[in-house]
Amino acid sequence: MPHPDRRAVLAGLGATIAAPRLARAATIRDGAGREITIPGKVERIFPAGPPAAILVYTLAPDLLIGWPRANRPEEREFLLPGIGDRPEIGRITGRGNSANLEAVLQARPDLIVDSGSTGRTYVELAERVQQQAGIPYALLDGRFGETPASYRILGQLTGRSERAETLARWCEDSFATIRGRIAAIPAEKRPSVYYARGPRGLETGLGGSINVETLSFLGARNAAAEQQGSGLAQVSLEQVLAWNPDVIVTIDLAFSESVRSDPNWAGVKAVREGRVHLSPKLPFGWVDFPPSVNRAIGLWWLAKLLYPAQFPEDIRKLARDFHTLFYQVTPSEAQLDRVLAGRG
Repeated sequence: MPHPDRRAVLAGLGATIAAPRLARAATIRDGAGREITIPGKVERIFPAGPPAAILVYTLAPDLLIGWPRANRPEEREFLLPGIGDRPEIGRITGRGNSANLEAVLQARPDLIVDSGSTGRTYVELAERVQQQAGIPYALLDGRFGETPASYRILGQLTGRSERAETLARWCEDSFATIRGRIAAIPAEKRPSVYYARGPRGLETGLGGSINVETLSFLGARNAAAEQQGSGLAQVSLEQVLAWNPDVIVTIDLAFSESVRSDPNWAGVKAVREGRVHLSPKLPFGWVDFPPSVNRAIGLWWLAKLLYPAQFPEDIRKLARDFHTLFYQVTPSEAQLDRVLAGRG
């Protein structure tokens, strides 16, 4: 989840940076309701953070200048050659933002795209960057349910509306199918789920956190929901024991392997009943990590874990089709084995 320290992107910048004037053109409203100019031609996009980079890659990979963080070899294997290995350019938003305005200008983008919170802090940042850089800055709503709308906006901005509609429709159809099946599941049959991150499993998404948005989408009870927060937070083992979740989902291999034999966790129902699941994360995480469209295939995976009777689909086929359509690389059977095992 983007962090408010993204304000710091403009800190220390000189006032001497020349900003070209935006050409007059058609406009569109972005995810924050801001009216922005549609560039006459888009050949280079600067993604403000990881969620935006994934959206741009899945829609128009050739337009992506680079990645906020260079992809690792095991991640590049599932991305288009020559694009998955494009350089690290830093990030304007989120934790550890590193791209200042001068660096953005040096990259010569035609468009800057961000995906995440559309709150006042982030709108102000977008306005300042756009004004000083003279480059249209689209702020897309990063909430999971807004993914189709984000694709359609990005499609209009890039002249890729046809593909944007294909991806938006896939998401909408999946959302509708999944919502329809879980609607009739009684509340008492919906499990409590603890999302464990970190080697000790004690970092999680609180109530309202974008990091556990897909759990809420599925009607599951986030074990940590009683505590409100916008992102990730550290909790104690005593708190997890008190929550006593039915299911634990984790992205950390070391934790998933150690928790089953750790006597400190033995009293947790999910551990006792063998319901600790390691989430896939290649090339991007299926629960968050980062919270972008990569969560759409994770939604099916989670649905099958939580409600197996309602979701008989073959997750291998779903994953293969998702990779082919969104990442534009079809994984082999051996690669699918690695993805589904949750190992890098």
